[in-house]
Amino acid sequence: MRVLVTGAAGSLGRVVTVGLAERGHDVVGLDLVPAPDGTPFAWHEADCADADAVEAVFAALSTGGRLDAVVHLAGLPEEASLPDELTSHVITTAALLDAMVAHRVPRLVYASSNHAVGRTPRADGELTEHALPRPDTYYGVAKVAAEALMRLFADRHGIDAVACRIGSFLEEPASVRGLSTWLSHGDGVRMVEAALTAPAPGFAVLYGISANTRAWWDLEPGRRLGYEPQDDAEDFADRVEPSPDDEVEAELVGGPFATEQFHRPALGG
Repeated sequence: MRVLVTGAAGSLGRVVTVGLAERGHDVVGLDLVPAPDGTPFAWHEADCADADAVEAVFAALSTGGRLDAVVHLAGLPEEASLPDELTSHVITTAALLDAMVAHRVPRLVYASSNHAVGRTPRADGELTEHALPRPDTYYGVAKVAAEALMRLFADRHGIDAVACRIGSFLEEPASVRGLSTWLSHGDGVRMVEAALTAPAPGFAVLYGISANTRAWWDLEPGRRLGYEPQDDAEDFADRVEPSPDDEVEAELVGGPFATEQFHRPALGG
């Protein structure tokens, strides 16, 4: 597949682009910054929140053959004001979806987040893809809105759109919560490739975690799309030191994002 990956220079983007290329996909990177030294695939510099710039990238790519899919990983990875979050996650998604419709690109794979349901109490049990939106931050609100926009374009235009509610994407789990929420680098690539290649998923949600013994989220939605995680955070349990925050971080699925330290005005700085 010929795949455009936004946020290609980010921590997730660097892993996914290399992983997809190693699996034989024709990868094109897109980011605000130049390609890292030694990048072996095509690269474009543009702001995904700039619809004209996004359209120009798609127009340029259309001269080199069909673009099969977009993997949208670009966006602020931390909490900010509501306007900044909406621009970073919703406006960018809208610009990409408009260009996809115009250029007949049929599939979007989106890096959503567990923070879209982060205020859900752990006492509710294992979360499925049917869990109602319950964001823990403005970051989470923006992820919910981006998912809703994807659903609209799936219904209106027949785009296949997969939202991957990613847990903790790290080389190894860094906290007791991470033993439940960890997504390994290898499983991150497997997850994205499954979302890219699943036959006719329509609009779908999966939880982006590894096959963790202590998993908080249901892996079945991903398995239906062909995502078979191979790693388990439990392999690192003896390296994870207990913390005084562990109990609080386990009350709600969003962990620290659901605590009072993130309470702030929606339109503040």
